[in-house]
Amino acid sequence: MRHPRRIYAHRGASRALPENTLPAFARALAAGVDALETDAHLTRDGVVVLHHDPSALRMAGVAARWREVDLATARSFNVGAKFRDAEGQPLAEEFSIPTLQEALAAFPTTRLNIDLKQHDHAMVAAVLATVRAAHAEDRVTLASFHWRTLLAARRAGFAGETALASAEVVLAKLLPGALWRRLPYVATAAQIPRRQGPLPIATPGFIAKCHALGMRVDIWTVNDAAEATALFALGADGVMTDVPEMLMPALRRAEPS
Repeated sequence: MRHPRRIYAHRGASRALPENTLPAFARALAAGVDALETDAHLTRDGVVVLHHDPSALRMAGVAARWREVDLATARSFNVGAKFRDAEGQPLAEEFSIPTLQEALAAFPTTRLNIDLKQHDHAMVAAVLATVRAAHAEDRVTLASFHWRTLLAARRAGFAGETALASAEVVLAKLLPGALWRRLPYVATAAQIPRRQGPLPIATPGFIAKCHALGMRVDIWTVNDAAEATALFALGADGVMTDVPEMLMPALRRAEPS
């Protein structure tokens, strides 16, 4: 089974604009990416917001954790305060944290890959409710490093793609295909690094095995066009990149005419 090729913008155009903001997402899409990769947290009042870290410290300079503040407070932080442009200069514009609902509405035909950063029932339930309210299950992939988080989404009947959790990557490598197919609530996408320490993960054999098990294979994080081209030649279906504005033109030039 052939899967559609996807270039994901990792946290949007995260080298050009503050990551995981609507302008960073829009800039990545303008560069021609196929999908957006983002991260989700839940505020104290139960709203799903998009940010990588558990707190606003790195991006806004505020040591406040998203799970401990309400949406109004989260909105008051400038999540572009610590960002610097290519010349090392701060941006004059302020950036606010977006909600998942806003991102789904702002980009109504775009695929979103959402990494759930909190791992309790409330997080899963809020993400599923938001995605379903937007009728977006068919264009959302849920990811997490934690198996129980993704298992909860699968058991809740999420109809979209779910990625392999870290433990499932190991299981998929070691378990014979016949046994894997007998497992309940399995992933439909393998999102893997090129290597895990000294161990190569994105090998032709493992990619082929994932395909045989019905999973697409996306590799993170790839910021070199030659490397992306080589990974596609190995059989990868997609790559995640921090530099879509650099990668996309080079990949277009590399495509066969």
